[in-house]
Amino acid sequence: MSTSLIEALDAFDALPGAAELRARTYELLALPPGAPVVDVGCGTGRAVAELAARGAKPVGVDVDPEMLSAAKARWSHDFRLGDAYSLPVDHVMGYRADKVLHALADPSKALAQAHRVLDPGGRIVLVGQDWEHLVIDSSDPDRTRQVLRERADALPSPYVARSYRNLLLDNGFVDVTVEVHTTVWTDGRMLPAVARLTEDREWLAEQTERARTDRFFVAVPIFLASGTR
Repeated sequence: MSTSLIEALDAFDALPGAAELRARTYELLALPPGAPVVDVGCGTGRAVAELAARGAKPVGVDVDPEMLSAAKARWSHDFRLGDAYSLPVDHVMGYRADKVLHALADPSKALAQAHRVLDPGGRIVLVGQDWEHLVIDSSDPDRTRQVLRERADALPSPYVARSYRNLLLDNGFVDVTVEVHTTVWTDGRMLPAVARLTEDREWLAEQTERARTDRFFVAVPIFLASGTR
């Protein structure tokens, strides 16, 4: 896992509103003290640490060994190698997956696995963006649409967030709700995240200049879906 991606994730975690968004996912989990919970796609482990601080018993799972190494270097919590289709946990009361399902070819299979590992009454929370609705200010809107469309086409399930509710219902979850929270980036430190969208140098040059002159603007509607096993 590249250092630049970890730096971008750290910058995203530090953005105004990011901590509040994570806190909202913890509220939706509604975990009693000491409840076991799995954070799927845990990355560098910030959510695992925050869940532990709230009194839960979290396990962080990630498919990337290098990302897990970074998490273990930062936090003294339980981190395990695994993927969303075959989780190395059982009998949890909470399941959290933040910006994970769009990277999966079969999100429904992952939610079937979530249903398996959750005990009855356990809570699930999904977080992610619909890649058709990212907004990036640019002098060339047509080119920007092309950049975003090409990036979306490279993902296994770029539009899965709009299907969170139906996928949860189809996999046996009840009391399903969906919220939308829009994240706004104006901080040029998020430029590396935008740079990962494309190799279009001319388009990136404009975004770099916008970041340099405090004209950088990105808006990302984030979907939060929750349900009960």
